[in-house]
Amino acid sequence: MSAGLEDAAKLVAGALSRRKPEERGEFLRQLLAHTAAGLVIIQGEREAGEAVYRLADAVVARGAR
Repeated sequence: MSAGLEDAAKLVAGALSRRKPEERGEFLRQLLAHTAAGLVIIQGEREAGEAVYRLADAVVARGAR
């Protein structure tokens, strides 16, 4: 894992650890929404849409197991 990815993982893990277990799901949903919005601004609508589509595809694939 690259240093940037490790930093991001540590940031999210730290934010999750400061929240109650019942608050963590909402935090992650909000994080995903804000991340997608940021991708639209930084990389454009098409690239952001592709990233969100891949995420949704992974969720569906995980649910099929």
